[in-house]
Amino acid sequence: MEIYEKIRQSEAIKVYIQRADESLAALGFTEHSFAHVTKVAETVKYILETLGYSEHDVEMGMVAAYLHDIGNLINRSEHAQSGAIMAFRILDEMGMPAEDVATIVTAIGNHDEGTGVPVNDIAAALILADKSDVRRSRVRNQDQQTFDIHDRVNYSVEKSVLKINQEHSLIKLKLSVDTHYSSVMDYFEIFLQRMIMCRKAAEKLGMTFKLMINEQSLI
Repeated sequence: MEIYEKIRQSEAIKVYIQRADESLAALGFTEHSFAHVTKVAETVKYILETLGYSEHDVEMGMVAAYLHDIGNLINRSEHAQSGAIMAFRILDEMGMPAEDVATIVTAIGNHDEGTGVPVNDIAAALILADKSDVRRSRVRNQDQQTFDIHDRVNYSVEKSVLKINQEHSLIKLKLSVDTHYSSVMDYFEIFLQRMIMCRKAAEKLGMTFKLMINEQSLI
């Protein structure tokens, strides 16, 4: 994982990720910083390794995952495309082979539900990993009285687990949702398009996508 570690240790990339997250914080979005991109990278690794992809493909997926949100530095609108262009410059200057740059840039440019499509296997793994990162710790707002629907939905998720079955035919996203903070309908209002995208991504990888929600009220 030499390239991935080089990406993680780059001071310039650290600045891009941090400043992009600061912009999103100013807009009221959930956390998109190092915790998010690292989790997405580890989930991409889990998906591709479990399905038997090569070490090289796994690393390409992890690089795409770590860089996928840097386009927020420019603007939230069309950030996938902006991020793809930024990633192209970074990876090209690193001397990465054009074939690998193309794979990573394509995945980044297609990860957002507004315009993205799982056009290759790396993109499919990135979509599944990114859209499944729903968790309470991503919520910045500490005042529950002022939560918007995005805050409520993320805060309500007590546990989120993405798991591939032994036969590699099914990938499940299991959520434990505290309905005191958000209803299941709220979740679907926000994430329906993302879940449809996950279904298409799973199909690209030869699997079925299944969402399982365990409702509970902890208060």
